[in-house]
Amino acid sequence: MGGIAGVVYSSIPVAVFIPVNMVAGLRAALIAALGAGALVAVLRLVRREALQPAVSGLIAVGVCAFLANRSGEARDFYLPGLIYSGVLCLAFLISVVVRWPLAGVVWHAVNGDGHAWRRNRPLLRAYTLASLLWALVFGARLVVQGWLYRVDEADWLGVARLLMGYPLFGVALLVTFWAVRRARRPSPGPGAA
Repeated sequence: MGGIAGVVYSSIPVAVFIPVNMVAGLRAALIAALGAGALVAVLRLVRREALQPAVSGLIAVGVCAFLANRSGEARDFYLPGLIYSGVLCLAFLISVVVRWPLAGVVWHAVNGDGHAWRRNRPLLRAYTLASLLWALVFGARLVVQGWLYRVDEADWLGVARLLMGYPLFGVALLVTFWAVRRARRPSPGPGAA
């Protein structure tokens, strides 16, 4: 995902879109967001950083801009993010129901640990709770931003997207790390006080 820099860079086009749309309208905001995405890609290229996150971000901004330009409504710039949140909320919930909590699947796929964690009850419980938390995060985004989309509050929708984006993501990530670390801690023996 490009690390912390990738997270920051991916926010720039949305952060540019919001005020430009408020001040100068949709067409200028679309141009500004696409320009910001292109500048991020050029900056990463000049700094010899991984281009994949920048290209992915530019494609995502392009899709958002295409939808908003086609409909003529600024709120449609945020539609792919709403769909993405809904899909992720559903994926995390289904993963809990089928007892393959997605938080654990992702954690161990990234670390290359295999699937032995599923036989460890404390870890399975921690990943289940973490997956439910992630479902809550994505579900909250979908509900709040979906309502703002429905009532056509594009400016507030942009603000909500930023405020409910990385801050909530960061909290969920910290809670996931805490839960997993706590579940991996060896339990005290029967004679421990």
